[in-house]
Amino acid sequence: MSRDEIERCSPSRKDGIDPLHETHLRYSYCAFLQNLGVSLDLPQTTIGTAMVLCHRFFVRRSHASHDRFLIATAVLFLAAKSEETARPLDDVISLSCQILHKQDVRLLSYNLPIGWFEQYRERITEAEQLILTTLNFELNVQHPFESLTATLKKLGFQQSVIVNLALNFVSEGLRSSLWLQFRPHQIAGGAAYLAAKFLNMNLASSDDVWLEFHTTPSVLKDVAHQLMELL
Repeated sequence: MSRDEIERCSPSRKDGIDPLHETHLRYSYCAFLQNLGVSLDLPQTTIGTAMVLCHRFFVRRSHASHDRFLIATAVLFLAAKSEETARPLDDVISLSCQILHKQDVRLLSYNLPIGWFEQYRERITEAEQLILTTLNFELNVQHPFESLTATLKKLGFQQSVIVNLALNFVSEGLRSSLWLQFRPHQIAGGAAYLAAKFLNMNLASSDDVWLEFHTTPSVLKDVAHQLMELL
């Protein structure tokens, strides 16, 4: 999808949620996923997969109709299974509640009705089924990290400042709709392009280099521009 399609045709538009507000909602559930994933000691790739799956869900479903943190919790549980880094559902739910309520689950239970945990568990299970049907059971997510490091290594940049900066840009881009618009190698190229610009490196002006990322200068600049907006 193009960025314009995402911003115009999002189901959230019909419920009065404008693109800027949706951007903030997107950023908030990604921040939550990062926090929850780290608490569960999950790899960054799994956390990134969860973010992308959440973006895919909300490009088809309205934010007004679904609790983004409930959906994000269920998505992370699914992503962890998909990436073969599964965590017990009760652990995922317990840490999710602790993060949302800023309180240990045992203390939280004193202030909530009896059976609340079981009810919330059932809601997560229902959300899991909704996510699967919404995404047509397609949970595969390809990430740009490997493409980025492999291409820069081929070009003679290994464990250098540009590699680390470009990887940071890619990680930040996970919080946006870039994964709905571009292929992984295009995001990798855009991140490398922006990193080179930041570092005033000749790399940014070499057309041959960008051919290694198998993408066009216009796409590279579009990705870089959207990454810049996040900063």
